[in-house]
Amino acid sequence: MKAKIPILCIFLLALMVPLACAADSSSGSSSSTSSSSSSSTGSSGTSQDTDASSLVYVSNVTMEPEVFFPYEQGTISVTLTNAGTSAMGLSGPDILSDKVHIVKQVDWGTMTYVGAGSTVVYKFVVTVDPPDGTDYALFTVGTKSGSAIHYPLTIKVDSDPLIAAVADQPDTFSLDGTANVTLRLINTRGGTLKNIVVSPEGDGIEVTPKQEYLQALEADNSGDLVFTITTHKESNLTFDVAYQNGDNDHAVTVVLPIELGSDKTIAVPVLNNVELSSKGAYYDITGDITNAGISDAKGVVVTVGDPAVPAGTYPEYGIGSIASDDSGSFEVTFSARNLSAIPVVITWKDSAGNNYKITKTVDLSNSAGASIASDGSTTGSVGQSAAAGQGQFGGAYPGGMSRSSYSRSSLSIFSGNGHGISSFYLPIAAGIIAVVCIVLYTKRKWVLSKIRKQQ
Repeated sequence: MKAKIPILCIFLLALMVPLACAADSSSGSSSSTSSSSSSSTGSSGTSQDTDASSLVYVSNVTMEPEVFFPYEQGTISVTLTNAGTSAMGLSGPDILSDKVHIVKQVDWGTMTYVGAGSTVVYKFVVTVDPPDGTDYALFTVGTKSGSAIHYPLTIKVDSDPLIAAVADQPDTFSLDGTANVTLRLINTRGGTLKNIVVSPEGDGIEVTPKQEYLQALEADNSGDLVFTITTHKESNLTFDVAYQNGDNDHAVTVVLPIELGSDKTIAVPVLNNVELSSKGAYYDITGDITNAGISDAKGVVVTVGDPAVPAGTYPEYGIGSIASDDSGSFEVTFSARNLSAIPVVITWKDSAGNNYKITKTVDLSNSAGASIASDGSTTGSVGQSAAAGQGQFGGAYPGGMSRSSYSRSSLSIFSGNGHGISSFYLPIAAGIIAVVCIVLYTKRKWVLSKIRKQQ
């Protein structure tokens, strides 16, 4: 019996050793599994953080101006959007470039959080160095628990200004005449120019309008502005053009020399067949106007100037248009105390609506006949001389007529231009001649007998 007890103890000890090893092995496996699970959880968290930062992206970039002048100040705005489901921390926004220098930027502190589905805008005030061309800068911003975000920027630099030039003008400018001048603005830059203001000015020059405004001129486009000028003396017409590139002011100047001369293409009125007659209380002058110029004369109006005073039935006479090498008749009535000279004033327009005026004087001081000559007072036709012609009346006489005029008007029985009783001279003379002939015919025998007795 005593021998069996030690044997039983040895058997139980041998049985407990494998069980203890199995328990230790199970415990180690459980610990390993727990450690693996923990490692997996940490790895999953890192993956989630990386994915969150990749969902923040640059959604928009704006530059003002679109194209910089060298050393010009402007703004670059970068918009970031968070497309993830959780907020993301951003810090340290910057623009990396050798030519772009940040003057000022919005201070967002050490860390900016952009919520899920939200945006944040980073705005930089910058200047850009020359030379002209394109600079490729890099926008960068760090994230709280992920990789930094980078985005390339294309920045253009161009030193070419707005081009302003006179696109259309008359061949010559006339004294006190009106003409149209067209100023053309050309934007050869790659960006829009805005708030363009053109101010024309010149000594002795009237300009309409006094100022023109163009809100914007797109890239690679042009625009025309038309100004109407009236020239009173030779001078320089200066166009001051102010404009903005972004919020920066710029200016250019165009100078147009105004030299007076004779327009070779304008209408040239020639006065012919002038006749003057009395209408009792006033006088009547008639004649023809021939256009000896190249252009048509439109809206031709004829009247008289000082000392003659327009009056009566036709104080002004509108002929209308006179084509080149064509003519039109007129009749003007007026009153005057002295008929030694009658200024005939002719006004007209060209096809562009410019106004012209010329004064031709009918000189009645020469008893041999009136001549027509320019008095030198012309508007819109500088250097044009009046046509030579012959009038009907000479120096002053009762009623303002010359002596020879008065005699011809009163005594000529063959003139069809008589007025009053003179218009009956021809029928009276014919009647008297007819009566004499009848009497002589009926008394021919008595007359013959008297003649024979005298012989």
